[in-house]
Amino acid sequence: MYDLIQSQISNDFFQQKFSNDGQRFVAWYLRNILFRDMNETRDDITDGADDKQIDALIVDDEKSMVRIIQGKFIQGGSVDAEPLREVLSSWLQIKDLARLQNVANQKLARKLRELADALEEDYEVSFELITTGMLTEAAQHDLQAFQEELAKLSENEAFDATIHVIDADELRRRYDYAIETDNPSINYKLPLAGMKHMYHEIAGTPVLIAALPLKECVKLPGIKDGTLFQKNVRQSLGSSNAVNKGIRSSILGDKRSDFFFFHNGVTALCNKMALEGDTLSLWGLSIVNGCQSLNTILSCSEKVKTVDDAFILFRFYEIPQRDRADKISIYTNSQSAVKARDLRSNDKRVLAIKKAYELRYPTGYFITKRGETAPADKDNRHVVELSSFAKNLVAWQTLRPNLSYGETKIFDKYFETLFRNKDYPPENVFALNAWMYEVRVAWVPENPLSLNETLLAMKAYAPYHHLYAVAMIFAISSNQSDRVPSAHKAWGSAQRCNMIEEIVRIAGTCLNMALEAAANEPQPANRVFSPQNWVKSKACLAGINGAVRNYLNMLKGFPGGAEVKKRLDDATVLPSEDFEYRLSAD
Repeated sequence: MYDLIQSQISNDFFQQKFSNDGQRFVAWYLRNILFRDMNETRDDITDGADDKQIDALIVDDEKSMVRIIQGKFIQGGSVDAEPLREVLSSWLQIKDLARLQNVANQKLARKLRELADALEEDYEVSFELITTGMLTEAAQHDLQAFQEELAKLSENEAFDATIHVIDADELRRRYDYAIETDNPSINYKLPLAGMKHMYHEIAGTPVLIAALPLKECVKLPGIKDGTLFQKNVRQSLGSSNAVNKGIRSSILGDKRSDFFFFHNGVTALCNKMALEGDTLSLWGLSIVNGCQSLNTILSCSEKVKTVDDAFILFRFYEIPQRDRADKISIYTNSQSAVKARDLRSNDKRVLAIKKAYELRYPTGYFITKRGETAPADKDNRHVVELSSFAKNLVAWQTLRPNLSYGETKIFDKYFETLFRNKDYPPENVFALNAWMYEVRVAWVPENPLSLNETLLAMKAYAPYHHLYAVAMIFAISSNQSDRVPSAHKAWGSAQRCNMIEEIVRIAGTCLNMALEAAANEPQPANRVFSPQNWVKSKACLAGINGAVRNYLNMLKGFPGGAEVKKRLDDATVLPSEDFEYRLSAD
């Protein structure tokens, strides 16, 4: 694995952007295993002098997860417990973020505010040691002890955390699956020798029931990266979840021999399975009920590997039919707590908007449930997804794009405000989706609008500021800066004038100008400018508004600007009746 990575990090991207092989190794992991793009990867890397044993820090708002990564790039050989102690050291320092910000390097310091916000939102924290070596036997014992100690400490700490070691073997496995990410079908051979199991056929469906040792569970591919749970209604809820704490306590306690009886079991689906002797071959394996359990078991991996008296019930079903698999996933998860977004998927206001939209646009489809896909005969450009729609709604109707990243708050704290009008016009639903589609066209690696690289590293939330800038071009041009333009009327006017691409380009330019202006402002003593903090604050709104005003005012002075200004006014100046007061979300 070392030779493969060494070969790949010799290309220009890694050589030019990172100063040593240690950084390049971590960057390789971010790019190839975690699928971070080039700009995100550069922003994530914090390695260097005063990195405080944190080589990379990722705050993933989509998954409500923080990854704190330490890398050890070595050619063969063994890894002792010292790197593990460095990981534990980073955990201790994160307990005092104020002190850490004062002593950390600039890249790490500016990301700590983002980390603080994530901890307040109870994000899962995963400490990961990645290495091309193998842990020594002593280090494996230390890892088990660290996992148990971290579990105990987390019970009484402000945030819960887990620690994982991704060694050479695990790196190879993850890399092999990453190669197939566009078609991540998991095939696996499960050895059943010595295990209690029963094979039968029910309603024409092959079924195998087995009591699997917990130490076999940690060998299943695709747990940590989530590929094993594609058909589940949700991914891991994090180790701080109350149910998961109970599972972990059962594993680490003295009652683990009763784990089989305490647990409801795991439901696994596959497209095909075959039992030959004591080997069960599975094709297209997916877990539809048991995601929380398997992630928690993995978080105690070193302890689990040493015990022979802990088992869990597994049900394997051969279900190649997609619709049948979806029903099994939904029904087998109905007993567990789900996210606010999932609970809202059947809200009558959401369903009313869905019905109105699909009646108005026969080629469109409104996805309300997580994991749902649109029928094949629908136009992909007209497919609206509930979570994305809600984030667009926050950016446009409340004029608060800095709140668009927080899905949990949107469907909990702000839901009643956003969806109080079940008669929200389907034309506006269509237009918001269309505007955001055009915005997203610019947020690609080719970077057609020459957006600041820092912005591209924040594509989980900065595109909503781009959408906001579009709305403000219409509002400021129409002298209605305190009100919200009708998304439908704005789209129609821009479309008639063939100015959609130009408006999106100008909005991106203004967002760029606002960020650069903020970055150049003097900072208080011992403070560094953090783009992530700026983009999540209300201060960025004033900066974007100012940039839009300045651009529109200066446009006439540009060569050919008078003509462009006239075409822009024709497209963006709307009558006052096409505006309304914003919804209040703060």
